[in-house]
Amino acid sequence: MHLVASERIKLFSIATPWVCGLFALVALAAPAALTALTATESRLPPTVASTQFGYQLGLVAVLVAAGLAVTSEYHTGTIHGTFQAVPSRWPALVAKAVVVAGYAFGLGEAAAFTAWLVARVLAPDADLALTSVADWTIVAGTGPVFALAAVCGVGVGLLVRYTAGAVALLVGYPLMAENVVELIPRAGQAIHRWLPLNAVTKFLSGSGEANAGRDGGTATVLSDSPLSPGWALAYFGAFAVLLLAAGITRARRRDA
Repeated sequence: MHLVASERIKLFSIATPWVCGLFALVALAAPAALTALTATESRLPPTVASTQFGYQLGLVAVLVAAGLAVTSEYHTGTIHGTFQAVPSRWPALVAKAVVVAGYAFGLGEAAAFTAWLVARVLAPDADLALTSVADWTIVAGTGPVFALAAVCGVGVGLLVRYTAGAVALLVGYPLMAENVVELIPRAGQAIHRWLPLNAVTKFLSGSGEANAGRDGGTATVLSDSPLSPGWALAYFGAFAVLLLAAGITRARRRDA
């Protein structure tokens, strides 16, 4: 437990989690408010899914915060003290992943429910009640997704170690890379179906039940993953664990 406490102190002693957390809150709440206020002009009634339209930008903020939690230690040299105190290294790194994942979980739940509440206040006549499993999943499921994404971010930070490279990868991949894969002739669509963020979108959005059956519009485009929502989350979780394990293995084999 002392390792978890130590990692918690280190995480919240820097500005990154506070800045990224605020960005994630705004990234979800602002589009939800805009969707609710412009529903008449767009002729697309707000849905529970549309309140989470900013989810992808919030995810980017979580990935960056998780990556910087690692690379900032390499940059300042504090990682040397951590590894001297814990020579085997992996317990400290696992503790860091646990702390960052816990932070991301709380941030995801706070941001998702804030966005939903903002939309309900601004569009009181819209049907935004959480009355089905799909409705609850797309809102409450943001926390677990953000937590697993944070584990991915820690893994990338351990593999890359340098802030610029880690940030470029953690911003570029969710915003661009998976979409670019679809452009590969012949194999692109088949590969895209199994990419991690596409899969976890299946967990959140399902078949579009929380968006009145629509694909896209004022909500995230539906996933083409062949997995069921539950298995899609498990698949993303396995990917996160493998990425963290790769990062820890590399950190144990290299000098700090």
